Amino acid sequence: MLRHQLFKLTHELASPGFNSMYHRLSDNQWASRSNLRNQQEKNLHNAINYAYNNVPFYNKMLKSRGLRPENIRTIEDLKKLPIINKNVIRENWKDLIPRGLSKLSYYDRTTGGSTGNPLQYRITKFDRFLSGALMYRGWSYSGYELGDKMFFLGGSSIGLGKKSQLSHFANEFARNTKMLSSFDLDNTEMENYVNKLNINKPSYGYGYASSLYFFSKWIEKTDISVHSPKAIYTTAETLLPHMRKTIEAVFNCEVHNAYGLNDGGVSAHECSEHSGLHIDTERSVMEVVDSDEQIESGSGHIVATSLWNNSMPFIRYDTGDIGTISDELCSCGRGHMLLKEIAGRQQELLLTPEGKYIHGEFFSHIIWEIDNIIEFQVVQEDLHTIVIKIIPDGVFDRKQNDTIIDYIHRRSPTWNVKIQLVDKIDKTIGGKYRFVINNMNTNIIP
Repeated sequence: MLRHQLFKLTHELASPGFNSMYHRLSDNQWASRSNLRNQQEKNLHNAINYAYNNVPFYNKMLKSRGLRPENIRTIEDLKKLPIINKNVIRENWKDLIPRGLSKLSYYDRTTGGSTGNPLQYRITKFDRFLSGALMYRGWSYSGYELGDKMFFLGGSSIGLGKKSQLSHFANEFARNTKMLSSFDLDNTEMENYVNKLNINKPSYGYGYASSLYFFSKWIEKTDISVHSPKAIYTTAETLLPHMRKTIEAVFNCEVHNAYGLNDGGVSAHECSEHSGLHIDTERSVMEVVDSDEQIESGSGHIVATSLWNNSMPFIRYDTGDIGTISDELCSCGRGHMLLKEIAGRQQELLLTPEGKYIHGEFFSHIIWEIDNIIEFQVVQEDLHTIVIKIIPDGVFDRKQNDTIIDYIHRRSPTWNVKIQLVDKIDKTIGGKYRFVINNMNTNIIP
């Protein structure tokens, strides 16, 4: 109980009003869908009004279309505005600086760049803590309470960056969290992590999907015993079905997926019913947009509009992700729309010489069926060439090599497939492991 109080005190000191914010959000999870939407659209209008009056880029955008803030009051009204992306933001950086920026409390941040070149952006202190409160609420869908003992396995985007030892220890103690880095997952370090988990006995776990999967595969192979938390939360990357299955089997607990971006502010969390991810409405608007840029429930590009980031509003920002939104109600009783599927990043789609688009999960289904593979990475170098890097576990012979190429050629007989056996596959600067990379200098989404 003392550690729970310390957790709340630390967050309250860092952001006065944090605990009352969290409790309001906790109550709000049971609001009806219509009430959630009314709140969201009120905040949307306020955000548009702020951007129009304070950010030159958005002022010019609305005026060029003959619009004023009173013309954007509903989510459907957003389709009156164009969709922007990272390139638009870079090209209009100066015009995206709001008036009075020096008076705002904000942080400079950079996206991880796992889907291309990193983007510099700003996020207000309030918006950052709202993001944290929504994450904690999402965890609470499966029983988490503020201050419960946890372990983190990841990189810079979940707080495991370049901090001093003292700062690292203080952060762990205040948050009642054991932080495990995904930067160097070798045999010695993973054995050390298992020992820490068995001694610390955390109630919950949280981390990059790929890192948790890799760690679980190592535990499975090593056949050692590891402490079972009540639940594990995955983030930052697409959680594929075989990854969920392995993590759940090794840790003997349920896995709950999450989706979130600070650039744009969208987030969604999976409850114990596992019927989809509940889309948060208090911080942003999430749209799914088809090729005609019309708002729909269904599959398409995920587009984000932030509601509270006054230091750098994102309005109709193409996140680079593809997903499916459903208007069905979850049996848990919460009124949120559901993010049913996150198909992945745009660069996780590869383009064949025949003009077909192949999702990265195709390669996962093929390669994980082959024996003696520890890790793999698929890289599309150009339209005609893909390179598959494989870390073998023991013998990897010609038959296995030919089996992979044969499956791929069933989709694209003209692809030049090069298989390379390597000792190491590099992670991103944020410590994430990318299964599929598209290095073509083109937007491959039709």
